[in-house]
Amino acid sequence: MLMPKRTKFRKVMKGRNRGKSFRGNKIEFGEFALKAISAGRINSRQIEAARITMTREMKRQGKSWIRVFPDKPLTRKPLETRMGKGKGSVEEWVMNIKPGRIVFEVAGVPEDVARSALTLALHKLPFQCKIIAAKDSNEIYWYCN
Repeated sequence: MLMPKRTKFRKVMKGRNRGKSFRGNKIEFGEFALKAISAGRINSRQIEAARITMTREMKRQGKSWIRVFPDKPLTRKPLETRMGKGKGSVEEWVMNIKPGRIVFEVAGVPEDVARSALTLALHKLPFQCKIIAAKDSNEIYWYCN
């Protein structure tokens, strides 16, 4: 599972997830990509599940890139615990995803294989995504319908 190497004394507040993504919104490495079109948060288990389905569908050919990293801790208090006594322990690591963010990229496989692999991967994610191609990269990608 993905998580930061150094995690001592890392508890952060929840915060808000508003606006559009202005960084990580262009295809940098691959030919096809999975782009978020709605806001959400992704945890390390979901990233791993999507990665496994992509590589399995591509039959381990080509190359894939993961463009997100879960570095925000989510805490949870144990069940049947009374109020107070501080913040709970870290349960999982997440990343806030804004619309326009590139989540995965794929290269080195035919277009139909890449599209089917990315389609299977987007079903594993908790927010809406669409598949884009690098040849159409002259558009402004942070704008989402």
